[in-house]
Amino acid sequence: MKETDTREFNGGAVNVIAQGTQLQGNMVTASDCRIDGILRGNIESKSKIIVGRSGVVEGNIKCTSIEIEGTVKVESLLVTEMISLKSTANMIGNIETGKIAIEPGAEFSGNCKMRNSRPTAAPQAAPQPERK
Repeated sequence: MKETDTREFNGGAVNVIAQGTQLQGNMVTASDCRIDGILRGNIESKSKIIVGRSGVVEGNIKCTSIEIEGTVKVESLLVTEMISLKSTANMIGNIETGKIAIEPGAEFSGNCKMRNSRPTAAPQAAPQPERK
């Protein structure tokens, strides 16, 4: 079966939950998403999520990358590539990610688990003295 490129269907479109909008329920998307309103529910994205300054997300998130300027309250935030907490961010919950950037002023309460994408070198044994 041929793997389909999801960009064929969404044309690079961005999903927007505008300021003043409140959404309750789960969201699944293949394209980028910007949240400036309130979303109470889980989000799964194969792309990037941006939570704007006025944005609020209460639910678990799974995505490729995320930029947080607003408020995110989750049990689990699973990011395969990069999470960026901007200076106005208020993040509460547990993070699992490949990379994280936290600007001064950002608030983060929770645990963070980093997945090591770099190969680890095997520990080398101490050289043994030659025996005669």
